[in-house]
Amino acid sequence: MGNSSGHNDTLSIPPGKGPHKVGCTDLMVGYTIHGTFLRLYYPCQASENPHLPDWVPCREYFNGLADFMKMNRALSERIFNYLFGSCKIPAAWNASFKPDGKYPVIIFSHGLGAFRDESASATFYFREHTEPGTKKHPSCDIAKPVSDNLEEVWMYYRPLKPDENEFPLRNKQVKHRAEECIRALDILFDINSGKSVENVLQCDFDLSTMENSMDLCRIAIMGHSFGGATVIECLCKDVKFKCGVALDTWMLPLDEEIFPEVKEPIFFINSEKFQWIGNIIRMKKLDSAIFPRKMITIKGSVHQSFPDFTFLTGNWIGKLMNLKGEIDPHIALDLSNKATLAFLQRHLNMDRDFNQWDPLIDGKDDNLIPGTNITIPQSSI
Repeated sequence: MGNSSGHNDTLSIPPGKGPHKVGCTDLMVGYTIHGTFLRLYYPCQASENPHLPDWVPCREYFNGLADFMKMNRALSERIFNYLFGSCKIPAAWNASFKPDGKYPVIIFSHGLGAFRDESASATFYFREHTEPGTKKHPSCDIAKPVSDNLEEVWMYYRPLKPDENEFPLRNKQVKHRAEECIRALDILFDINSGKSVENVLQCDFDLSTMENSMDLCRIAIMGHSFGGATVIECLCKDVKFKCGVALDTWMLPLDEEIFPEVKEPIFFINSEKFQWIGNIIRMKKLDSAIFPRKMITIKGSVHQSFPDFTFLTGNWIGKLMNLKGEIDPHIALDLSNKATLAFLQRHLNMDRDFNQWDPLIDGKDDNLIPGTNITIPQSSI
């Protein structure tokens, strides 16, 4: 499927290039639809043969992707399982936390096609099991509840209904997503302060080892597409976020009335092929003579040059499904990461060497465009 010899096991999500090994765990606080469900990534102790979690841990997520892409579930499950069923996340599952001073914090908000909330392709919560003899086994081995009395309830992507106006739906969802991000941050505050945080999921990771490990004066919010809109919504709602990085943001969900309330630095990193005049004009409405605003565009990139998908398909199927652009995805990711690190060092006042990439913030690279590639009519400015 897109590779000359069929599925190619060499396709993988690239590991991080930072100074620390990366661990991850799932955290669900409150099992109902009103709870908080997140994946926590953290610096971890090195270990031999760490367990790497599946990129897609169970079929329900494939069903969600099929719904999002408007594909037949049965057929797409076979295709997705063939293409992505063996893919792993390059982070050690439940690995021991690595203390090393205080770490800055980033909350990341995904796009509509990722996981997990109703503005996503799929997610789940739990409800108390009441009918004897009908309890379902958990779909995901890594997300089993602590209590035997709980069973999964899956939620899938909420598409538009016929003749439905998209703005009210997406505006409601982006506000909800922002509240979820803020609740996730509140949980990290509790963990950092040493408060007991009860994980609904069975988990071997000891959250208490992270006590007093986070620099909660240095918090950033990041996101892609719909998650990029969440960045702006979060900056408006909570001053604990000191800056935001918005990747190829879809601006439609946002109410422009909040724009004057956003007083923190924002960095827009866009793809060359996704953006259009109306979307860029809305970004430009956030311009300020007082508060830092930066924008760059990565040449040859597409909307899916930012998420994992771009690394997990060969060139043919990747370009057919708009998952790959003309630029090598590793180069695009490297540029995005380095520009982001330079921006974060500048606005979180970090004592690192990321300022070596300051020129990227201004688009100074052969693969970057300062600002946007979109020509905006003078009458619109």
